[in-house]
Amino acid sequence: MSRVIREIQRRRRAAEAETAPSGRGGALSVCLVYPNRYHTAMSSLGFQAVHRLFNDQPDTVCERAFLPDREELAEYAKSGATLLSLESGRPLSDFAVIAFSVSFEPDFIAIPQILRLARIPELAADRGAADPLIIGGGAACFLNPEPAAPFFDLIAVGEGETLIPPLCRFLRAQASSSRTELLTAAAELPGMYVPSLPFRQPVARLCAPVDAPPSCSTILTEDTEFGNMFLVEVSRGCPRGCRFCAAGFVWQPFRWQPLERLLEACREGLRQRGTIGLVGAAVSDHPAITEVCHFIVAEGGAPSLSSLRIDRLTPELLELLARSGHKTVSLAPEGGSQRMRDMIRKNLTEEQILRAVELVADAGILNLKLYVIIGLPGETDEDLEELIRLTAAVQATVVAQARRHKRLGEITLSVNPFIPKPFTPLQWAGMCPLKELQRRVALLEKGVRPIPNVRLKVEELHGAVLQALLSRGGRELTPLLQAMSQGLNLRKAAKQCALDVESRVTATLALDESLPWDAVSSADTATLATEYRAAMAVVGVPV
Repeated sequence: MSRVIREIQRRRRAAEAETAPSGRGGALSVCLVYPNRYHTAMSSLGFQAVHRLFNDQPDTVCERAFLPDREELAEYAKSGATLLSLESGRPLSDFAVIAFSVSFEPDFIAIPQILRLARIPELAADRGAADPLIIGGGAACFLNPEPAAPFFDLIAVGEGETLIPPLCRFLRAQASSSRTELLTAAAELPGMYVPSLPFRQPVARLCAPVDAPPSCSTILTEDTEFGNMFLVEVSRGCPRGCRFCAAGFVWQPFRWQPLERLLEACREGLRQRGTIGLVGAAVSDHPAITEVCHFIVAEGGAPSLSSLRIDRLTPELLELLARSGHKTVSLAPEGGSQRMRDMIRKNLTEEQILRAVELVADAGILNLKLYVIIGLPGETDEDLEELIRLTAAVQATVVAQARRHKRLGEITLSVNPFIPKPFTPLQWAGMCPLKELQRRVALLEKGVRPIPNVRLKVEELHGAVLQALLSRGGRELTPLLQAMSQGLNLRKAAKQCALDVESRVTATLALDESLPWDAVSSADTATLATEYRAAMAVVGVPV
């Protein structure tokens, strides 16, 4: 092993503290890979939860690996070393199973790069009996796995608590089987999709048991986005059903943890960190969230909430957050105009938004982030002008409270382009063309510029186009992923693969046409279609 790589690995391990160390050793060796940098991977509570689930299985040992950082990549290229696991420095090719945990579609690009670094054939069709079994899982794999499907021998569709125990039992029982025999048998397991076998019927997503305990931080390190926090999963899914968002349709049913179990997790977490990060798509929809925050503060800690719903804010909750040192609160109107909010079924009025801003500022939290989506189906310049007026009204509300507190905060208007996602009602709608998005951003920049103490932050538009392409595409995109993994940007890779990106991402799909993600079933299509028709009726777009 390269001395430089060994030292990087040593430093990372030395900086980690396991909250409940797992045993090491087992007949089934698994390397869990997050196809992004260490910092990003270890910021993912889902990745940590899956790592613990594997290690909790009898006779199974699970180590970790990541996409090397820039310094590491240069050293791998210089030394010719093969990719190594973090825990034991073992080559990935020595493991029986390599399991990729993929949360976001752009991370598909790193998968062939990681396999090359591990000296493992990129495509499943090119692997032999001596190669590890390559498994895909995670949110990106049960929304639309198809662009990356040829990289995987097996894809796990659903949540780890239900999938991992029977998968490990199956793999241990099949240890002496041939690759063909194993994959043929795996296709009969619930939640298991074998891309190399002929399509029979969609593989249904498996849901974790309703009474599954909360996922919590299992490995603490400063080298994450949440280095000062112990993370606790408060709930899973979302009861709101916003039409652009998968959380309300895929992660169903909406499940929240009992108060007693959350308090126990927070008590344990406060032994490790002073701040408890409360995680979930709809944290403030938990019926006892205020009690949880009270408990954390009473125990001398500070709560941090991953999401605050505008219509669930109370003076009591905000006062707790302010006492805990919160300087910024993020609110998500999503739709900039009432018409757009009605179309996406956000169920918020301007009056509610401004009242929430007033409550936040009254608590002494004067820095606000407002998340909005532009480029939604049916959006017009009038909708954007209403967004500018709303931003000015928010600023005026904050300024009125700032005078009382004798200090002025900053408002960040965070603008994200609409990306059609599988298993949402707007999966059939096309993305707004890039040039039109750029024009709309310029309109917003001009309108927001005169408003004091407001900063406009826009998601990188080319990255959003890539995400939309991978969200909607099929296996025809696999060569594009391979080309981009070699360093080509999207434009050059698309030209090399003869792909018209804009026509693919902007196309409106017919309700009755086959979709690439039909290989999996993660939400009820009839419900999605009903919601799509209702959304388009709001903006007068025929379906």
